[in-house]
Amino acid sequence: MRLRFLAIVPLLAAPTLSAHEPAANAAPAGDTSPASRDQGVARLAPDAEARWVPFDLTPGNQIRFTMQIDGRSVTAILDTGVSYTLLAKTSPAVVRAKLKAGGQATAIGGSVALQWMPTRTTTLGGLTRAGGGVSVAELPALATGSASAVDLLVGRDLLAAHALDIDYATHRFRLIPSGRLPFAGETAPLGVSADRRVYESAIRLGTRTLAPMVVDTGDGSAITVTAAGWRRAAPPGLRTTTAIAFGLGGAVVSGLAIAPEIRVGTLVARETEVRIEPENGFSQSIGTAGRIGSGFLQHYRVLLDPLAGRMVFKRTTVADPLPLRSTSGLLMGVESDRLKVLHVMRGGPAEADGWKVGDLICTIDGVKIPRDYPTSPIATWAVRPAGSAVTLGGCDGTSRILTLRNFY
Repeated sequence: MRLRFLAIVPLLAAPTLSAHEPAANAAPAGDTSPASRDQGVARLAPDAEARWVPFDLTPGNQIRFTMQIDGRSVTAILDTGVSYTLLAKTSPAVVRAKLKAGGQATAIGGSVALQWMPTRTTTLGGLTRAGGGVSVAELPALATGSASAVDLLVGRDLLAAHALDIDYATHRFRLIPSGRLPFAGETAPLGVSADRRVYESAIRLGTRTLAPMVVDTGDGSAITVTAAGWRRAAPPGLRTTTAIAFGLGGAVVSGLAIAPEIRVGTLVARETEVRIEPENGFSQSIGTAGRIGSGFLQHYRVLLDPLAGRMVFKRTTVADPLPLRSTSGLLMGVESDRLKVLHVMRGGPAEADGWKVGDLICTIDGVKIPRDYPTSPIATWAVRPAGSAVTLGGCDGTSRILTLRNFY
């Protein structure tokens, strides 16, 4: 069982960067605005359908793989919530002499300064783009929901002219010609917005349709909605708590609930995690109703084909699993051989016991924190059944007993 609740450590979600169209106004002299950039020429190979790209899911539910920029291999995350492919400023693929000012982007947590770097060739599976370029910015590990940083976020500019077939069960994806239908399933509308330049659809929550919803493979959460959307659509009586999200612009505290039913086109999903952004949060600031993230998509084989106006969901044996709920109320990050408390969830047992952000844990029931903690069996302690008692050893030699319970 994959513990997506315990990513860095607790990834009920850790949404990553979700930047929209970089702004070109008030740019420095020499700035390369989106409209004036060389877009490059992208072509699919004749055998593109056979060129599957293997990937692994990061602890934050993001699709991580390897591709090439100018002949150099880079690690990348598939991110349909980003308008323009983004290269980490610290990546070895950055050629500093080529960098130009590139305006600003709105991201989770705030605004981010961008640069622009032209490229000769970009290769992803059966797709090769000649010319064009990438945006360049700081891309810390926490912003990508992983314990280690990646080089690249692959965005709409490289992906949207083709159909994207993601087979989460076999950990592989491919780009194929738009219009192809490699499998049958439940469908929902999909397009690319003219202003934000990202993949968008809609959901039905309760009796309300919320739109537009960014379809964001780079967001490790399941469903995220604005505070206003939640007030309009939420079924009555649902208990909520809080969680923390990390984007390129920093950390954001959001609400968290489990919705009994979410509809995406003809697809009906039960018991789905929903994050509720604070007032004037990221989605509201860019004029959307929220996001559909990889934490939701990963339960299906998914075809994203915005040119054909559709996405297709094929149910798998893991579709509609019960979400893992924290019974501890502690959201943590892994720091080598220790855990660091990043957030104490509202109304949980950890809050009642006085846990604070920054507290350190070096042992769980007397067992030291292993280096492979996010995928190790010991990581299940935070979602054990209510009534369980866990002894958490501090790095200062003290210990505290936390009794777990259901609280949302």
